[in-house]
Amino acid sequence: MKKLHKLVLTSYIGPFIVTFFISLFILLMQFLWKYIDDLVGKGLEWYVIAELLFYSSATFVPLALPLAVLLSSIMTMGKMGEHYELVAFKSAGISLRRIMWPMVVISMFLVMGAFFFSNNVLPVANLRSLSLLYDIRKQRPALDITEGIYYKGIDNYVIRVDDKSNGGETLHGIKIYDHTEGRGNTSLTTAEWGTMAVTPDQRYMVMTLHNGTNYQEMSDHGPLDPARPFQRTGFEKQIRKFDISMFELERTDEEMFRGNFRMLNISQLVEYEDSLSRELDRRKTNYINTYIRRFNNYPQADTTAYQKIDPSMMVNADIDYIRESPVTAVMVVSSAMDMVRTNRDHARYSHEEFRTRTRTLARYQIEFHRKFTLSFACVVLFLIGAPLGAIIRKGGFGLPMVISVLLFVVFHVTSMMGEKFVREGVLEAHQGMWISSVLLLPVGILLTIKATTDSPLLDMDIYKQKIEKIGRFIGLTKTDDKNKNQ
Repeated sequence: MKKLHKLVLTSYIGPFIVTFFISLFILLMQFLWKYIDDLVGKGLEWYVIAELLFYSSATFVPLALPLAVLLSSIMTMGKMGEHYELVAFKSAGISLRRIMWPMVVISMFLVMGAFFFSNNVLPVANLRSLSLLYDIRKQRPALDITEGIYYKGIDNYVIRVDDKSNGGETLHGIKIYDHTEGRGNTSLTTAEWGTMAVTPDQRYMVMTLHNGTNYQEMSDHGPLDPARPFQRTGFEKQIRKFDISMFELERTDEEMFRGNFRMLNISQLVEYEDSLSRELDRRKTNYINTYIRRFNNYPQADTTAYQKIDPSMMVNADIDYIRESPVTAVMVVSSAMDMVRTNRDHARYSHEEFRTRTRTLARYQIEFHRKFTLSFACVVLFLIGAPLGAIIRKGGFGLPMVISVLLFVVFHVTSMMGEKFVREGVLEAHQGMWISSVLLLPVGILLTIKATTDSPLLDMDIYKQKIEKIGRFIGLTKTDDKNKNQ
């Protein structure tokens, strides 16, 4: 049996590793296409991009791992069935359960590894990747002075060049508008040509200008002075230094993101969930007490539930001074309308507050259950993939790939629907997050039973014969009897 176990393990581990990294690569490419506009044109170093891709790929493991388990199990059992190895094993008296046992052991190790990854590695990966992506997205585009276009990327300066040569280091027809004084275009520098270089520390850009003129409007005259005198100074060579430190990637303190639900492990999620629940209950209690105090002063309030209303505070609409004084009646109606509007606005704002707090609490509850659903999904998809591969008896990346993608789409869509229902308050967290596993687990058990009993589940000839039998029973029985009589 050791040789059998070794054969099954070697047949399963290879496809699992390949499919896992293929799935991870596809998800990573999807991530790049989504944020390509935030990454291109900002002069990021290669190691910054590599760091972002490394941590982002770790965040895609919860999607890639179940898909790899499903696809590799179908491929392994399908290949063994296609090459009649399963038939040989069964002829030797080895059951399908015994054949699948090494794969079950590997899957159990994957379940434990997935749980450890979700609880310990995934929060750190989310923290590093999302904080780095946040810094990159707010990063300014890289220094890029284009010919014939006014460049405004440097604070308080507008630069225009007519032509660039020598790899962009030599500039011709240079105009520099200086807005550091905050008075508009009062300072202009022009030059026939010049050179541009960046200091080794990447903090300053140095432009050496040749054959130019400085134009400076006099600051002691008001803007309405029709003369608008200015000072003009020519030069043969001038050096201008610009601060470009704002183009460097500034890292935000990661402590700002640690309270996010994606960056917490199970114990931290439980602590945050308890705090949010107690705060939500406290706010609801305050809301109820506030309305009790308000309605205690209203005649319409239930006197059996609240304090007894002072009769002197009750207003009788039929008293003489209201009938005889329209002004007093208007004041009473206006006061009542103000009370109604105040209560309505307070109820509306409180409802929005409770809704926001409930959604926030639901996100922490979702993340708590996600730690367990990832591990259980590997078990469910293995129970579907291994017997399904034994039934279809096809290996490789053809039919197994199609079937596994369809099944994974069903799993992923139901998971997203359940998560959305939890966020909207339709379902509880323990219901919505487990709905996909609960729906697919009976399918896996059924397929396992059918595979171990050699049931022709996907034999199209069997279904064709049954359809023909039903057709003869419904409409062709009389025709056959007439043919026999003739």
